[in-house]
Amino acid sequence: MDKEKLKKRTKQFAHRCVKVALVLPNNSLGKHIRYQLIRCGTSVAANYRAACIAHSRAAFAAKLSTVIEEADESEFWIQFLVDENQIPITHVETLIAEARELTSIFISSRKTIQTNS
Repeated sequence: MDKEKLKKRTKQFAHRCVKVALVLPNNSLGKHIRYQLIRCGTSVAANYRAACIAHSRAAFAAKLSTVIEEADESEFWIQFLVDENQIPITHVETLIAEARELTSIFISSRKTIQTNS
């Protein structure tokens, strides 16, 4: 997948995370997870964009590591919402799948960069 498609895909992921976050209950747990999910979901897209303009392979790999961590954390918070009965799994199962897929894509990309360095 080329970088422009991945930029678009990560941005769509960020929008989807924000949409989920904004429908959470206005209790202390909902507020906490809302903040966390918005932060890490949008960070996936922002850090991938930063990786695309990295000045070296090492900087690119480092930014990809951040993208991987944030995508995985997004999956964690979405699953946590389901575990806490804050949102039905049917509403977020495709978002969980996308978080996993993005994590796998970026892990693979990082391995390729590190192998070719």
